[in-house]
Amino acid sequence: MGDVSEPIVVMGICGSYDLDSANGRMLEIMLEECEALGAETVIWDHGSYPLPLVGAEGCWEDENVKGFQEMAISADAFVLSSPEYHGTMSGVMKNSLDWLYSKHTSGKVFGLICTLGGQSSNNTLNHMRIAARWIHGWVTPEQVAVPNIKHAFEEDGSLVDESIKSRVIDMASSIVHNTVKLRR
Repeated sequence: MGDVSEPIVVMGICGSYDLDSANGRMLEIMLEECEALGAETVIWDHGSYPLPLVGAEGCWEDENVKGFQEMAISADAFVLSSPEYHGTMSGVMKNSLDWLYSKHTSGKVFGLICTLGGQSSNNTLNHMRIAARWIHGWVTPEQVAVPNIKHAFEEDGSLVDESIKSRVIDMASSIVHNTVKLRR
């Protein structure tokens, strides 16, 4: 995976088309923490570069798919941030994961975040974990679920809950440090 002295690249994948969403903001917060630890970060923007559904006519030659997979190959780790819809990840997140194969992700670290309108649940985290493991990813034991998302942020976009802030810091540390270890 390259020289350990080179910064790692963490790729963010948002489970919505709009990065200006709650789960987009959580992804941004997590990637900022990774950058503070020396990582470089990139985000796939589904709003600007939507991925077709797997199996749709022409999808195998779609330029957005090719760009998404190339970005994934160049990444050393991933952060997935999805809203929870009907007890699972969003369709946008599922479709994103459907476009990733072990040739893009094998042996790479995944960190998981979910946002919820109501009480905290692990369903989305568990479903993303299963998908990431299926494509041979190493999922961090640290994870972040943000309940009552409409009340989770201050006016400046920072997190209200100190325990969630702490979980973000712990997960970013796990992503960066474990990715560096797996590079050796």
